[in-house]
Amino acid sequence: MKSTKTIVFIHGLWMHSSSWQDWMDYFNQQGYKTLSPGWPGDSLTVAECRANPESIANRGVTEIVESYAKIIATLPESPIVIGHSFGGLIAQILLDRGLASGCVAIDPAPMKGVWQLPFSVIKASLPVLGNPFNFTKANSLTFKQFCYGFANALSEKEARELYDRWVIPAPCRPLFQAALASFAGSETKVNTQNTTRGPLLITAGEKDNQAPPILGKASMKKYNSSVISDFKLFEGRGHSLVIDNGWKEIAEYSHAWLKKNEL
Repeated sequence: MKSTKTIVFIHGLWMHSSSWQDWMDYFNQQGYKTLSPGWPGDSLTVAECRANPESIANRGVTEIVESYAKIIATLPESPIVIGHSFGGLIAQILLDRGLASGCVAIDPAPMKGVWQLPFSVIKASLPVLGNPFNFTKANSLTFKQFCYGFANALSEKEARELYDRWVIPAPCRPLFQAALASFAGSETKVNTQNTTRGPLLITAGEKDNQAPPILGKASMKKYNSSVISDFKLFEGRGHSLVIDNGWKEIAEYSHAWLKKNEL
């Protein structure tokens, strides 16, 4: 009897794990089992995370990856991983390590070796990277910062609804690690020449300021083409594409890609 495949959803900076609930409901209906663990230090609710930012602070990429690796180790077989933003980078690291059968990286943060730095990324990251003392702290976004980095393709009304519902403080360390990866550190490194990994889909939103398409395309070019590596651009979409009113378009495309690749 064919076993039910599990999907592990991985959130990114400033988003709570419960922001994946619509996706989990959708994929449960398609016959998958789903998990959406938080990052180390995350509390069970958005309100608790906002009230306890110190528990989230000073968590780095390696610690976050290892926390997901431990969860995956408890599963009967390697799951599919679907990650957004920094979660998309973490998902690629897990795929490279052979801990996932396939990966959908939605508007992922750049891996080590992706050097392109568009102005929009600098502007979106400046609230954190502009102060080196933020390295060990947790930082949240103001509504204005959220509108630029996530919700620039949305109405102000919807942006406010999403901000109030999902935004939490996030550790600043991963953003510094990604920014400095070209000079030092290997926390964000992915072995793109690994030919034993499972299939990979990288997506980008045309209007994404936080992770613009040039970053996803640069990551895709690094991968060995002998293994399934696909790229999809969603026109007119910003970084909020997994939580805004058009989330189902991304979920349905991801599902179709998984089925196409027998995942």
